[in-house]
Amino acid sequence: MIIKAIVRLVIYAGAIILIAKFVPGIAITSFYTALLVAVLWALMGLTLRPILLVLTLPINFLTMGLFTFILNALLFWLVALIAPGFEVSGFIPALQGSVLLTLVGWVLHAVL
Repeated sequence: MIIKAIVRLVIYAGAIILIAKFVPGIAITSFYTALLVAVLWALMGLTLRPILLVLTLPINFLTMGLFTFILNALLFWLVALIAPGFEVSGFIPALQGSVLLTLVGWVLHAVL
């Protein structure tokens, strides 16, 4: 189980490096920074995201779930503010990065 978690974090870190390479406006300095971002992204997903989803439930209901993309982008941007060496230059790169990272998470969840 711990091996599975470590493998997930390493795959997330690799995905973050690829996202930074292909999405303009996202920059990362090293693999260790990517690992830190992966850990922070996982912690945000476990703690802050469920609380925010409950608090924004009426907006999410009105937009038929599309506000979740906005929420994920804001959390991605928050991780960039916390993690040194990881920069997101605006909302659109944060949205693109969070969507790509979420897709990686879906695939990872299906495979592992």
